[in-house]
Amino acid sequence: MIRILIAEHLPLVRRGLLAILAAEPDLRVVAQAGCAEEAVRAAVESDPDVAVVDAGLPGSSVLAGLSARAPGCKVLMLSADPHPGQVRSALAERALGFMSLCVPPERLAEGVRLVAAGRRAIESELAAAALQCATNPLTRRELDVLRVAAGGARSTEIADQLFLSVGTVRNHLSRIMCKTGARNRLDAVRIASDQGWL
Repeated sequence: MIRILIAEHLPLVRRGLLAILAAEPDLRVVAQAGCAEEAVRAAVESDPDVAVVDAGLPGSSVLAGLSARAPGCKVLMLSADPHPGQVRSALAERALGFMSLCVPPERLAEGVRLVAAGRRAIESELAAAALQCATNPLTRRELDVLRVAAGGARSTEIADQLFLSVGTVRNHLSRIMCKTGARNRLDAVRIASDQGWL
């Protein structure tokens, strides 16, 4: 029997996943969660074999939390709107599977079985797109600047938050736009997010 944790913030979707997976004779849902912190806590308490996790789950990184506090729990990520960067990022953080919420129920159940066995379960189109995804050209500091900018902060606010001068922030933003080919900082945030760099 494969023990499963479902971590999905939308109750209707969570119930749908529960119904699909509970209908399989070899799968058993042992816990559910609506945010990252709940998911990690539930994994520690219920010791699941596989966590089926929404890629947009609110809270801190569920993958980092599971890796640290429930290392035996394997992860299958789900996304309503998957993009290559999201897949690369999840795989880099130790997820074994990544699927769209549009997959047929039997494919989801098979994905859970593959992940439980320690094998990869990634839709072929997503895997191909993730392989073609560009390598991150941004430095760690440029990523810090872009993360703060993504929240709508102005150059002076970014400088204050990161303990930099306003001129240094502007130089970083200029290099970021050059490296990403973005028209402005919002475009750079979108590009970096789509590629999975943020």
